[in-house]
Amino acid sequence: MNAAARNPRTPPALRLDSQGRRHVDMRAVLALAAPLVLNSTVQAVLGLTDTWFVSRLSVTATAAMAAVYWLVVLALLFFGGATMAVQTLVSQAYGGGRYQRASQAMWMGVWASMATTPLFLGLVYLGPGLFSPFGLQPAIEQLAVEYWGPRMLGGPMGAAIWAITAYFNGIGRTRIPLAITLVVALANVGLNQLFIFEFGWGIAGAAWATTAAQGFALVLAAAVMLRLDAARMRPLLTWRPRLGAIWRQFRLGVPMAATASVDLLAAALFQLMQVRIGAVDGAATQIVMVFTSIAYMPGLGLALAGTTLVGQSIGAGDRDWAATLGKRVILLTSSCMGGLGILMALAGRLLVPLFVNGSDPHADDTIALATQLLWIAAVYQFTDGLNFSSSFCLRGAGDVRVPAVLVFVLGFGLFLPLSYLLTFAPDQGWLGGPGVGWGATGGWTALAVYSAAAGLALTLRWRQGAWRRIRLG
Repeated sequence: MNAAARNPRTPPALRLDSQGRRHVDMRAVLALAAPLVLNSTVQAVLGLTDTWFVSRLSVTATAAMAAVYWLVVLALLFFGGATMAVQTLVSQAYGGGRYQRASQAMWMGVWASMATTPLFLGLVYLGPGLFSPFGLQPAIEQLAVEYWGPRMLGGPMGAAIWAITAYFNGIGRTRIPLAITLVVALANVGLNQLFIFEFGWGIAGAAWATTAAQGFALVLAAAVMLRLDAARMRPLLTWRPRLGAIWRQFRLGVPMAATASVDLLAAALFQLMQVRIGAVDGAATQIVMVFTSIAYMPGLGLALAGTTLVGQSIGAGDRDWAATLGKRVILLTSSCMGGLGILMALAGRLLVPLFVNGSDPHADDTIALATQLLWIAAVYQFTDGLNFSSSFCLRGAGDVRVPAVLVFVLGFGLFLPLSYLLTFAPDQGWLGGPGVGWGATGGWTALAVYSAAAGLALTLRWRQGAWRRIRLG
C-alpha cells in the first residue's frame, strides 16, 4: 500500500479544476503567509522600540546596545535553536493526520528549550569577559554587560515561545502568533517606560522589559495552545518528556540554528568591515541594510509558509505535491524580493536622502554611494530570495545538515575572504595583506556573489530531490 493510500488527507493549498487537474491554490498560500509577513514586521518594530527607549538615556547607552546586539541575537539563535525543528515535525505530523504527534513535537521543543537553561546561565556568568576582546570604552563595556545578563536569563523562555509559535505555524494557524506578538509589543512599551525610567534601572531595564515581555508571551501562548482544538491535539496527554524525542529536536534543530548563525555572523563581520573603511561607507551600508530589510519581511513570510506547506504535503504522503509547492514558493519569494529590490533602486535618489542629515559634510558622498549600492543590493535581493526560500523548503522536508555545511563553507570560505579582499586596500584591513580597495562597493559585490552561490547551491539541492528520501518518523 503506498503512502497516499495509507493517508487519505488532502495536501495543503491544493485546488482541483473541473477536469480534476491539480493547481496551487494561491489564495491559501497567501492566507498562510500574510500573517507571517506581518509578524516579522512587528518583531522588527519591537526592536526599534527598545532602541528608541535606550536612546533616551544617552549616546553611550545606545552605543552599548549596538555593541551587544549581534552577540545577543547570535546567542539566542544558536543556543535556543533546537526549537527550530518544531515547525518541521509539527507540519509533517499534522499533514498526516497524526494530531497528537504534532502536539507532542511541540512539547518536546519546549523541553528542549528548558534543557538550554544551564547554557544560558553560563553565558550570564561569562558576560563580563565576553566583551574585553572588542576594545570597547569602559563605560560602553559596563553598560553592555548590564544589558547582556537579563537578556540571557530570558533565553530559555524565548526558545520556548519559538517552540509554541512554530507549533501554531506548523498547523497553519499563523494568525495566532501575530496576535500574540501585537499584544506583547504593546506590553513591551509600558514595561520599558516602567523599568528604565520609573524604576531607574537604565539600560538593564530595557533588557528586563524584553525578558518580562517574553514571560508574558509564553504564558499567553501556552494558554492558547492548551485550548486550541484540544479534542484533536490532546496537548494535556502529550506533555511528558521523552529523551529520544528531545534528542531528535536537537539533531534536527541545531543544524538549522547553525545555518542561520553562520549567515548572521558573516553579515555582522561584513558590516564591521564597511564601518572600518570610514563614515561614508559605513553609513551608506547601514542605509542600504535598512532598505533590504524591508524586502526581507515579505520574503521571510513566504519562506516560512514554504516550511509548513512542504511539511504538511510530506505528512500527507504526497512528496510530488511538496516539490510543486516548494518550487512555487521559491519562485514567489525570489521574484517578490527581487522586484522590491529593483523598485527601491529606482527610487533610491528620492529615498536615500531621507536617511541622511543634509547639513553633514559627508552627506553628498553618502547619498551617492548608497544610491549606487542599491543596484547591487537589487541583485542580492533576488539571489537571497533563492537562498533562504530553498533553505526553508528543505527544512520542511527535514534536509538540514547538507544546507548547513554549504552555508558554512560558502560563508567563511567565499564571502568573508572575498569581502575582505574587495573592501580593503593593501594593508588596510585587520589582518593586513593584499586588497583591491573598492570599499563598500567591493563589500556589497562580494555579498551579491555569495548570495548567488548560496542561492544556486540550495536551489539545486532542492531540485536534486535528496530530501525525498528523508524520513523523520
